[in-house]
Amino acid sequence: MASLNDIRTTFLDYFGRNGHEIVESSPLVPRNDPTMMFANSGMVQFKNVFTGLEHRDYTRAASSQKCVRAGGKHNDLDNVGYTARHHTFFEMLGNFSFGDYFKNEAIPYAWELITRDFGIDRTRLLATVYHTDDEAFEVWKKVGVPEDRIIRIPTHDNFWQMGPTGPCGPCTEIFYDHGDHIWGGPPGSPEEDGDRFIEIWNIVFMQNEQFADGSMVPLEMQSIDTGMGLERIGALLQGKHDNYDTDLMRSLIEASAHATSVDPDGPKNVHHRVIADHLRSTSFLIADGVMPSNEGRGYVLRRIMRRAMRHAHLLGAQDPLMYRLVPALVAQMGQAYPELGRAQALITETLKLEEERFRATLDRGLRLLDEALDDLPEDAHLPGETAFKLYDTYGFPLDLTQDALREKGRVVDVDGFDAAMAEQKAKARAAWVGSGETADAKIWFDLADEHGATEFLGYDTEIAEGQILALVSDGAPVETARAGERIAIVLNQTPFYAEAGGQVGDSGTLKTETGQARITDTRKAGDLFLHMAEVTEGEIACGKAAVLEVDHGRRDTIRANHSATHLLHEALRRALGDHVAQRGSLNAPDRLRFDFSHSKALSLAELKQVEDEVNAFIRQNGPVETRIMTPDAARDLGAQALFGEKYGDEVRVVSMGMLDGSGKGADKRTYSIELCGGTHVRQTGDIGVFVTLGDGASSAGVRRIEALTGAAAFEYLSGQDRRLAEVALALKAPAGEVLDRVAALQEERKSLANEVAQLRKQLAMSGAAGAPAPEAREINGMAFHAQLLQGVTGKDLPGLVDEHKARLGSGAVLLIADAGGKAAVAAGVTDDLTERLSAVDLVRAAVPELGGKGGGGRPDLAQGGGADASKAPAAIKAAEAVLQGV
Repeated sequence: MASLNDIRTTFLDYFGRNGHEIVESSPLVPRNDPTMMFANSGMVQFKNVFTGLEHRDYTRAASSQKCVRAGGKHNDLDNVGYTARHHTFFEMLGNFSFGDYFKNEAIPYAWELITRDFGIDRTRLLATVYHTDDEAFEVWKKVGVPEDRIIRIPTHDNFWQMGPTGPCGPCTEIFYDHGDHIWGGPPGSPEEDGDRFIEIWNIVFMQNEQFADGSMVPLEMQSIDTGMGLERIGALLQGKHDNYDTDLMRSLIEASAHATSVDPDGPKNVHHRVIADHLRSTSFLIADGVMPSNEGRGYVLRRIMRRAMRHAHLLGAQDPLMYRLVPALVAQMGQAYPELGRAQALITETLKLEEERFRATLDRGLRLLDEALDDLPEDAHLPGETAFKLYDTYGFPLDLTQDALREKGRVVDVDGFDAAMAEQKAKARAAWVGSGETADAKIWFDLADEHGATEFLGYDTEIAEGQILALVSDGAPVETARAGERIAIVLNQTPFYAEAGGQVGDSGTLKTETGQARITDTRKAGDLFLHMAEVTEGEIACGKAAVLEVDHGRRDTIRANHSATHLLHEALRRALGDHVAQRGSLNAPDRLRFDFSHSKALSLAELKQVEDEVNAFIRQNGPVETRIMTPDAARDLGAQALFGEKYGDEVRVVSMGMLDGSGKGADKRTYSIELCGGTHVRQTGDIGVFVTLGDGASSAGVRRIEALTGAAAFEYLSGQDRRLAEVALALKAPAGEVLDRVAALQEERKSLANEVAQLRKQLAMSGAAGAPAPEAREINGMAFHAQLLQGVTGKDLPGLVDEHKARLGSGAVLLIADAGGKAAVAAGVTDDLTERLSAVDLVRAAVPELGGKGGGGRPDLAQGGGADASKAPAAIKAAEAVLQGV
């Protein structure tokens, strides 16, 4: 039986032999389409090639594209685990032609691969074509498909469009007939939704372009876009009718069953199916830089993770489960997708942390759901407000609640949920004060379309000439700006770095023949660099040449901090483990901040190890090298990429630090290798010195280190030395003996505190200012000692009460301490009298007289307090009344 890995290889090898470039899968986060949440088909990475915006050095390609459908328009999450062919993650096999071959070649390629290389019985195959596509119909006849097995479809099921306008064209699909023992009819029939006829391949003939007025004209470059789901064709070739019975999915299901000791084919099999599917999607998303969060792609990832974790809970898993299954996934798919292996430590850590967090709220959320259902009639929907509370309070996405209810035969009032969500958003909008931006983003798109991207010259120079292309003031283009006005300036080229990748934007000056401006910040809008400026002299005008000069000292400190973050990143990985990955940074003139994935605080020893290692490579004063190369070549070197950043066909690789053969990747002697678009020092020694200010939590599973370099670090260390010298002078001890001296003083203070406490007790027992303590009086046959004490605290009273009780032998004690006008009260009763009298009653009688409330304790010892110690005589009389009444 061919495995899914074998099927993928057979597909790619076939098209490789037929002149196709084998292109590796693009990341799940699309690089070329910000409107898409995740890559959901094989053509996504070729979108700009099809439209002519991008050109590559090949005209035919084949790939196995990893895809996720779990959010937005393409969302299969609700059906996953309950049907045979729905997944959140799947692989799409595809072959593509960019103006090379067309229908006469694409159809025979598909037919030959399916019937010869895959050996599928041709008598069980049928094809569909768009009802007017006679050309495709004739090609199918030529390859040997009988006319009665070529079905014309008049609907948009067989006509593909990228959108309301743009490239489009008819489709042809290949279906497999599973036999008349399975219900269903051929495509286009009333029974087409049955499972007898299953689509296995779709070929799009991208031959037209549609315009807004409805007209359609042929494209100059007619292209091919195909797609065949690996899981679906794998099930067919392995003689299965269910994708979850294929070898790859089965191995993950059995790993889940082994970890939970629950039968993979028993009544709880759907839970294993959900876990197996969601393990793939979550792991691949994390490997491609998506991290769980409460918005955007991170929110979809968290939804998938929590759905899987709830199913693990239903299997009886008492401890986090998902992270323990990652090795099984890497074993199955790591060879085809090596990014899984590279990110295995991060995937494992992220899954474990997320499940630990979620399990703390899962039980409470499910209890709330059960309680809400108990109060509803059997046929009633769960109120939307309740579903929203689960979402808002416990982090249960709506589909997770719906999934839990499905097993109980119940549904959610979705309209009510939407109304509650809308109400919350309305409140959030009302509280929003605005961003302060005045320019509509459309302005920047229009300027970029007119002038093209800004060219950055700042890697090689900090002084350059440029031409002013546009001035924008208060959100509108202007031709000129005069002294005192604030504007955004767009130039054709610039040495100013625009804020990105954690590095803040440059500042400096701009001069023309007619005026001068101070650049306060540099930002990006798409590919444009926006120089935020204040005109300081004369007039600045569009079309003029300008001399641009970066603030050199500020740039020096920024790039020193940026280079230090690279060394810090590698030092943390070596000290803590390969799971450490950058989660954000700030490289400013005065400091650096570095966020990284790690689950607990660093010890002082770990922090010192990291600091020492960074400084060692600074002192090495080795060159900081930058190279431009392909992402593949960078990965082969062992370069670290910043998750969430988009990288094109070429990347900038920054290397620094030299080792003695213990490095990672192909370049064994390089310490730090990272993909980075920022500016850096030329030698590591230019950083000067590196000092950490401490480690703290940034968010769940993310730590933050702040640090200083160069002059700021030197000033900080000098300040620390000065403070240490001042402390040593005050302690009258050499700087090296300060710790010992402080320890001795602490011990001396402790001893003196104990001595003072003893003296206070002795003073209290003997009476104020050496006067004898009042004698005990007999009330109602019981000895009673009552006293107002000065110079003692409430903490001292219980011990004093016990001593007085011992002195009395039998009786009751009431002590009131005057602490700066406020009163602390303690009462005690000897054991022989506790059945007759309670210390609690004495305290509760005294406390109100002192301006307090309550008080409590045991029958033999109770305490309380009040606001006015001057009322002590009245409090003592109140306690005496209690004695007289027992």
